[in-house]
Amino acid sequence: MSPETYAHVSNLLIPTATVIYALAMMSHAMEWALGRSAMANTAAVKEEVLVASDGEQVTAGSTDVPDATGSMERLEAASRIGLLLTWLAFVFHLGGVVTRGLAAGRVPWGNMYEFSITASLAVAIVYLIFVQRYKLQWLGLGVTLVVAAVLGLATLALYTPAGPLVPALHSYWLVIHVSSAAISGGAFTVGGLISVLYLIKARAERKVLAGGTMSASLRRLPSAESMDSTAYKVLAFAFPLWTFGVLVAGPIWAEYAWGRYWGWDPKEVWSLVTWVVYAAYLHARATAGWRGRRAATIAIVGWFVFIFNFVGVNLLVSGLHSYAGV
Repeated sequence: MSPETYAHVSNLLIPTATVIYALAMMSHAMEWALGRSAMANTAAVKEEVLVASDGEQVTAGSTDVPDATGSMERLEAASRIGLLLTWLAFVFHLGGVVTRGLAAGRVPWGNMYEFSITASLAVAIVYLIFVQRYKLQWLGLGVTLVVAAVLGLATLALYTPAGPLVPALHSYWLVIHVSSAAISGGAFTVGGLISVLYLIKARAERKVLAGGTMSASLRRLPSAESMDSTAYKVLAFAFPLWTFGVLVAGPIWAEYAWGRYWGWDPKEVWSLVTWVVYAAYLHARATAGWRGRRAATIAIVGWFVFIFNFVGVNLLVSGLHSYAGV
């Protein structure tokens, strides 16, 4: 096929993937909504049993009593459908990125649009890998929301026709630097989402200890302690990759492109700030024994710093990285 045909295919696949991710997000949202419904139904059934124990007659099979079992079955079905839709969207997403590269005749990382579709693909890849390893289906709502939002923004506001690279980008360090940034950024996103859910689950666990209840959706999550451990594993994987790809390969590429290793360019500064925050996260856990809420807070701050580095610096600040294409 010609480059124009590849570009046309990519331009069809990326919006299609966006729509399917949005459908997966809706399915996962339904899963959480059904979790709340299941909790209410279970409470209604318990109330019926208590009334019966007081001697009042309860008609067997009364349609006035909600079916808690049916709610849980629908919840599980929504979860499975959401994950299947995510896999389907991933296939279209991967095809869109690959055909974009074939249209451009290079790796598809030369401007903000291309990095957006690649970085969001990395988020999906990290999520789907960890789904298999750590059963992270419960993270589906957050992941599909983020990926659909990034792809939607890329398609509607950041699109740039496929074309040749600017001279500064002609280097094999492009592959090393950008691929490392994309994969570690995907892991930062997954770790940040886990940390957000950790805070929610930890609060729910404290509420239960105080005599309250927990929704079925939150009960399906791992324990807060387990989520804290998973977030640490994800971020411990991402940090050395970010260190090498961004703070080692990046300066080497900068020396090749601009004749200096470090110039305090806004992108360089915020990449360093991102590194410092995650270094503080790992250091606090290793030396001060920080776990739980304090560690999760640092992880979430690091994620927002990364998002600003990824989006804000490119859109709001001018610098040598203005070749992002926006």
